[in-house]
Amino acid sequence: LSCSKEKQNAPDLSGITSDPEIIRFEQLFYESSAEDLPDLKARFPYLFPGDNADSVWVNKIEDEDEQYLYEEVQKQYTDFSDQRSRLESLFKHMKYYFPSFEEPRIITMVTQVDYNNKVLYADSLLFVGLDLYLGEDHEVYGDFPAYVKQNYQKDRLVVDVADALVRPILRPSDDNSFVSRMIQEGKRLEILGLLLPEVPKEDIIGYSQEQWNWAQMSESNIWKYFVQNELLYSTDPELSRRFIEEAPFSKFYMEVDRDSPGRIGSWFGWRIVEAYWSNDDPGMRELITVDNEELFKRSKYKPAK
Repeated sequence: LSCSKEKQNAPDLSGITSDPEIIRFEQLFYESSAEDLPDLKARFPYLFPGDNADSVWVNKIEDEDEQYLYEEVQKQYTDFSDQRSRLESLFKHMKYYFPSFEEPRIITMVTQVDYNNKVLYADSLLFVGLDLYLGEDHEVYGDFPAYVKQNYQKDRLVVDVADALVRPILRPSDDNSFVSRMIQEGKRLEILGLLLPEVPKEDIIGYSQEQWNWAQMSESNIWKYFVQNELLYSTDPELSRRFIEEAPFSKFYMEVDRDSPGRIGSWFGWRIVEAYWSNDDPGMRELITVDNEELFKRSKYKPAK
């Protein structure tokens, strides 16, 4: 791990190169025929379960709904150069902070809107479901909750890729207190911010500008709520559901709930980690390995008034 800290000034990436291998599998698959299947199966055996007959894949290729999704993806991503540029920048930052990082092969797909698998990272392969980045107003997301589909945007793709790369790096904490769980999320968001310096903070966490502004304006009152209700050192697992997990809003069980964004605990964790970074000037290694309780103490976090 790189111990260099480049929080205020952009890291020097001049000696770092990136050349992502991007395979447009959805183009290869949906524009193929039965005669092409043997070659595709030989090239991508991990995408063709062995117990399926070729007729299953031919029917899938010819399915009207799947062809519609494929066509909608191509409208948005025929030219992939903008996404390639963003991925190159991400990979350069990964190599700067994590010198042993090796670029995975990126395979783009159509997933039939499998929202549980937007991006999957496994060893040297990274799968991206392009049909989950068509824009929140696209008709295929018509029945999806607003808080979910607001992040089905083109600009979110590189954030989700970065997130998939970062999650395996962060070791789990033995401390199950609420503040530790917040800080664990804060570490992840801080690393994402370092890897994606051109991405606005609200896009890193997946908030709208209005949601971000609400969190900033409410910071002092929410922190007071956490402290007065003795939640910080509580190990109640319900607190994760209320304040950290994906949700349409955070759950204070008050009238303010309907105005709040979900995952406000993650937002606070990020604020605490930022305070720690500002006070202690750590490197990436320390950010990842420092005990969450120790980080909290050293952050001397105080909410903005």
